[in-house]
Amino acid sequence: MRIVERALNGLLVLEPRVFNDNRGVFFESFNENTFNTLIGEPVSFLQDNHSVSKINVVRGLHMQAPPFAQGKLVRVAHGKVFDVAVDVRKGSPTFGQYFGLELSAENNLMLWIPAGFAHGFSVLDDNSIFLYKCTNVYNKESELTLLYNDAALAIDWKVENAIISGKDREGIAFNEFKSPFVYT
Repeated sequence: MRIVERALNGLLVLEPRVFNDNRGVFFESFNENTFNTLIGEPVSFLQDNHSVSKINVVRGLHMQAPPFAQGKLVRVAHGKVFDVAVDVRKGSPTFGQYFGLELSAENNLMLWIPAGFAHGFSVLDDNSIFLYKCTNVYNKESELTLLYNDAALAIDWKVENAIISGKDREGIAFNEFKSPFVYT
């Protein structure tokens, strides 16, 4: 595994070493020692999530407040998504900026999203399978949702006629969001 890109301060685009032959494809999707060496600190994952979504679904922008904040290592096992992370760390030089990239079963890219970023994705292929490794367990009381289509963020989700959950439709406007995260 190697770092392909250092995106917004703290975000890392990772690429596994992929072996293709006439039988198919093999790659190591996670190795704790390699991952911790790449990001420069020890990380423990406590929960794995798996979602399957239809084309044009937008999920996000989600995060959890401390002490249940989560770092996420995300990838796509089938299909294609446009993955987005928004820096919500007060004092960060990239506060309020977003980074987006296509994750797919074809490109095998992964994105490391440390705590202090809101996260979401839009689905570009039907029945896309999205996998998350999370550094903390889900805690409903600490969940926060930013408004996915907030003009202040100006995210191009790369889909038309987005399919949105009620919760995501009622997210907090970025300009009204009181971030519990501080850049260090």
